[in-house]
Amino acid sequence: MRTTPDRIRHAISFELFGLILVTPLGARLLGFEMLHIGVVVVASATMAMVWTYLYNLGFDHAMRRLAGHTRKSVLLRVGHALLFEIGLLLLLMPFIAWYLGVSWLEAFLIDLSFAGFYVVYAFAFNWAYDLVFPVPDTAPKPGRAST
Repeated sequence: MRTTPDRIRHAISFELFGLILVTPLGARLLGFEMLHIGVVVVASATMAMVWTYLYNLGFDHAMRRLAGHTRKSVLLRVGHALLFEIGLLLLLMPFIAWYLGVSWLEAFLIDLSFAGFYVVYAFAFNWAYDLVFPVPDTAPKPGRAST
């Protein structure tokens, strides 16, 4: 399992890289001023950072309990990213509707467009993060007794 400092590094780096990519892209594609999209993105990133920590901690605990490890296959990574985005969508939609002064349907579509971006981004970022910062294997080696 990952340590708390590693999870914090993961959450912060995920959000920073995401902010750099999505703010100008979102403003251009959605037709809002960059400042307004920037506020939505920063507020969303703050909420998402907390959600990232809690979701990944819970997911890893569930994996460890159910599978005995935290290694993720490609299919599991897809499911992990989709479940994460569904939860985040439900958290962010009310804020987007309120701040941008749009209907719930428009907020849903805006949130969905961000979620679509972040599903792909989360899959790629988490895979790359695991390659750069691999989870230490804590399982005993075959033929060796654990101490």
